[in-house]
Amino acid sequence: MNAAQRLDDVSWQAVFGHDEPYPEQADGIDAAVGTAEENGFLVVEGACGTGKTMLALTAGIDRVRDPDSDYERVLVLTSVKQQLRQFEADLRTINDGLPDDWNPVSGLTLVGKADVCPYSREGVAGVDDETVYDRCEGLRERTRNLVGEGGQTSTGNLVSEARQAQTGLLDSGSTRGPDYLSTAGEPTPYLPETAEYGDTEYCPFYATFLDDVPEDGDPIEAVPFDVTELGHVDTDELVRLSAGYGTCPHSVMGAVLPHVEVVLGNYYHAFDPTTVGSFTGALVDETTFVVCDEAHMLEPRVRDLVSDGVADATLRDAENELTRVIQPVEFEDAGKETAGGDHGGGGSADADLVRGELADADVTLREIRETREFVSDLRAELDRRVKAHLDRTLPDWRADLSRLDDDEIPLREPEEPAVDELTGWAEESGYDEAAWLRAESVGAVVARILNEAEEDDVRRAAPGVGRTLANWTRTDHVAYFREIELERTWDETAQPDSWRRAYNARLALHNCVPGDAIAERIGEFGGGVLMSATLAPMDVFREVTGLDALADAGRPVETRTYGLSFPPENRASFAVDVPKFTHENRGGQSEENPTRRAHVDAVCDVARSPGNVLVGMPNYAEASWMAESLTERLDRPVLIDESSGDDETESLKAEFFGGEPKVLVTSLRGTLTEGVDYRGDRLAAAVVCGVPIIDTSSPRTRALKTAYDRRFGSDGRGGRSGFETALTVPAVRKARQAIGRVIRGREEVGVRALVDARYARASWDSVREYLPETERTEFDPVSPDMLEYGVERFWTGVDERR
Repeated sequence: MNAAQRLDDVSWQAVFGHDEPYPEQADGIDAAVGTAEENGFLVVEGACGTGKTMLALTAGIDRVRDPDSDYERVLVLTSVKQQLRQFEADLRTINDGLPDDWNPVSGLTLVGKADVCPYSREGVAGVDDETVYDRCEGLRERTRNLVGEGGQTSTGNLVSEARQAQTGLLDSGSTRGPDYLSTAGEPTPYLPETAEYGDTEYCPFYATFLDDVPEDGDPIEAVPFDVTELGHVDTDELVRLSAGYGTCPHSVMGAVLPHVEVVLGNYYHAFDPTTVGSFTGALVDETTFVVCDEAHMLEPRVRDLVSDGVADATLRDAENELTRVIQPVEFEDAGKETAGGDHGGGGSADADLVRGELADADVTLREIRETREFVSDLRAELDRRVKAHLDRTLPDWRADLSRLDDDEIPLREPEEPAVDELTGWAEESGYDEAAWLRAESVGAVVARILNEAEEDDVRRAAPGVGRTLANWTRTDHVAYFREIELERTWDETAQPDSWRRAYNARLALHNCVPGDAIAERIGEFGGGVLMSATLAPMDVFREVTGLDALADAGRPVETRTYGLSFPPENRASFAVDVPKFTHENRGGQSEENPTRRAHVDAVCDVARSPGNVLVGMPNYAEASWMAESLTERLDRPVLIDESSGDDETESLKAEFFGGEPKVLVTSLRGTLTEGVDYRGDRLAAAVVCGVPIIDTSSPRTRALKTAYDRRFGSDGRGGRSGFETALTVPAVRKARQAIGRVIRGREEVGVRALVDARYARASWDSVREYLPETERTEFDPVSPDMLEYGVERFWTGVDERR
């Protein structure tokens, strides 16, 4: 960027992508810029229409392009793909409006290997979504070995070999031209198969990238395009420009990463320890302005990323890997004894490899043996505990394994933090803390030996097992909850009467309170913006994400709340005072139950709106019941969303949006109630029945509540109970996300209904206080007998205005 583009008198208005900002945008940008100058963070709750993406991008880019600022890039993190597309669109809008003598703002969207690998994208060379990571690492390793110290050839020769393979087709008498691999609409210089040098398979795309990286130079010099001229580079453009040239798109993405001004990614790009350690670590520092979009998901998403666990099958694979490293040495030693010291039998080369690697590592063969014994005994104890649990809860479980459902086996009382039973078993069995910790270094060495000795492209189990076992003993027993998870599956290879035929068991280490991990990582950035349409209550959000701890440490944290700015006459909002849709009240699934009848009646009143209607239920079972009830009562199609894959969900959305008006019933914990675009006339109304609090009987949920009680409740530094902070507040945010699907633009009209007495009036378990003040004002309580009248009056008024 030249000096003319970074003038002291240039303000954020020169970056802003539209003619005039909304008042809320201007206020938010000023606040974000000012807070970032003090290395602080702005927290924004802004309803749809606030322009939050443009607000955050403008503030961040302004800091990056200010010559007196230390910021070098903006890192955007979001959990919703649709929002990623919105940031891409807003960045392009910003570039379209920049002064003519400015370079465009350079940007890059981060994605996984499966999205950029030419072989994976086209499903060739034995590479697909399932195998891409293992195949890529194996191909890269062999490519490096061919050209590394003591290698057989050079990168230039590998590239030449791969390109000449095209000509070889014609030289062999083929009547057609070379069958070039094409991807992202662009032909590449290579065949659809990987290349070979002698008997060694390698990746020609990766070889080309290595060949283009100058010795002791910056990898950016191997990038076949100028990122400062292109503006934002999305996934397809990255692949087209890279693979079309013949180089590796994933390697190019990594090379470009430190040099662009805006990076768009997912939460795991900043919070997943593995991803940050291997790929995005350079972005996590004080020169980065971070934007956490959909920040209401920050706590649950990071909780998953900083939790840990290892499956029974993975323990088995790790035990096998440990054995494959031990056996060559044992066989050779046994051969020496039987042959009077002579090297009897094969495998001496493998034994030499093992000894050589161990000599260079701080791990002994004895430690590998001890770790194998530990892992083996751990599997045996896992087996014993699962059998004991099933014998206790379903004594005849062996008679019909198909009856088994997902289950949990807590390893301590969820409400009483204490050392878990598995750790206690290990101590009694002679495995101290060192045994757990040793597994980490042993696992890393075992993987290195096997990668050297075996050419199969597989991800080794031993390193992950070692890391999890070490974390098991490192972490405390208050914030972390340990249990055995039993996931329903089916494995025909297991014994007919074994639980392993019906279950995949997993040792799980749950981080119940991820606030410390969030604060630690957020604190590594220079400053930034955290934003969502649903953050209230703001004091709870600041507490549970660790922002208050950052403020206590001297990092400024400012907050802004902006309500819905669209014309109020375009929406009708109801808090319907019907019986609480709790497990106790709703009983069996019969409309004879007064609670269920009241909720079906309320949904029917709203569902007669002239357009599509979205109905959110606390879970999929209740969604199925509601859909069945509505089918009998309504004269329009009723669609049911069931827990399914992406393809089925996309098909359901297409059916919902097309043709005559319909009702779509889903779970509020599913994917259709947030992050989905219902703009225009796609949605006329949204109804939420009940408060979608997760199952409170689950051991994990009880441990979560207890951990929050101790951290944020009356015994901690806060004043709210663990039930409120860990369960109720996130549930209300889910409900608010669902009703927020209706009004997405100034011309849109629609009905929003929260159906449950807890939304309508004060009581001991009321959730009305968790709505922001603007929504409490709009969602006036209404009796069920007045709902139909209110809905009809609203739509009559809409027709009259039209």
